[in-house]
Amino acid sequence: MEEEEEDEIMVKQGIMASQREIFSISGPIHLTSIDWNNSYHRTSVASCLVQAVYTLERDRQQNRIGLKSQANHWWEFFNFTLAETLIDDSDGSIYGAVFEYKHFFSYNYHNTLHSKPPPRHVIAFRGTIMKRHSRSRDLKLDLRCVRDCLQDSTRFVHAVQVIQSAVAKTGNAAVWLAGHSLGAAVALLAGKIMTRSGFPLESYLFNPPFSSIPIEKLVKNEKLKHGVRFAGSLVKAGVAIAVKGRHHNKSQEDDSFMKLATWIPYLYVNPSDPICSEYIGYFKHRNKMFDIGAGKIERIATRNSLRSLLSGGGGGSGSSSSDSCSEPLHLLPSAYMTINTSQSPNFKKSHGIHQWWDPMFNGEYVLHQFNQ
Repeated sequence: MEEEEEDEIMVKQGIMASQREIFSISGPIHLTSIDWNNSYHRTSVASCLVQAVYTLERDRQQNRIGLKSQANHWWEFFNFTLAETLIDDSDGSIYGAVFEYKHFFSYNYHNTLHSKPPPRHVIAFRGTIMKRHSRSRDLKLDLRCVRDCLQDSTRFVHAVQVIQSAVAKTGNAAVWLAGHSLGAAVALLAGKIMTRSGFPLESYLFNPPFSSIPIEKLVKNEKLKHGVRFAGSLVKAGVAIAVKGRHHNKSQEDDSFMKLATWIPYLYVNPSDPICSEYIGYFKHRNKMFDIGAGKIERIATRNSLRSLLSGGGGGSGSSSSDSCSEPLHLLPSAYMTINTSQSPNFKKSHGIHQWWDPMFNGEYVLHQFNQ
């Protein structure tokens, strides 16, 4: 039997870690010094801390302890410590972690006011792990994302409590959120809640799920894409007016939506990834509608989810338990979007976390801010 085949069997049996879990093989080892003003450096740190959470859970599942554990290398390389692991009370899996930067106070003391400071804490959330120890619970939460009901889960409630506790101790300026896939959904919704409460957090959202049909991925013709989205905007605006009345644009859900306008999370999307690619079309279509003079229609449409309107839940309002299944994940006024324009040969690559610290990364960077 060849050495590669032996290694693959050992990985499957849990005797050894996969290469993607080993920092010295898959991590950005070239980043020996972090410039916190450099967006690639910040992105690499945030995405590696998310990978650390994945590896923490895999260490747990495969009983890798001591020298066999791999997770610690993903945070120690960047001078972070593990302050807390976040455990899902349903299956005992590690779904997140709180990391603390060791040099936070010395960095702020020695640097000028014009430098971008590092975070004191990064709260990171992993995505779905398709292994028997975590698969069932993660897939149930994935379904909640599709149904816009993630806020109703005990995992999300616990995550928000941890975030609120960190902000209460250190202030919102010193706390980052980071997440990938399902974890990005947790961070995104938590970021909305914190922003509406007056505590916006710097947030790094990798391949966040878009809870609607991925037109960007399914439809190749640009004119047809615009036609489909234009029709969708007309329907949403019409239903919103019918459901909420002609003066709905001054109602509570608009106030809730506009409270998010100053929060600009970092969104990382791949056009080949059907889970997150529609964010590209969501913002592109909104700009197009304003360009062609249909801004009034889009101001109504972009605040609302058709599913929520028809179910009586409203648009993008709410963080209360009474309408926790009506908080559409994708409704965002603003975002700083990074689009991976490199070729992705398969879904595993296009949806993977490793692409975001790849030194050969080719990206397009677009700032989207809502025009009131």
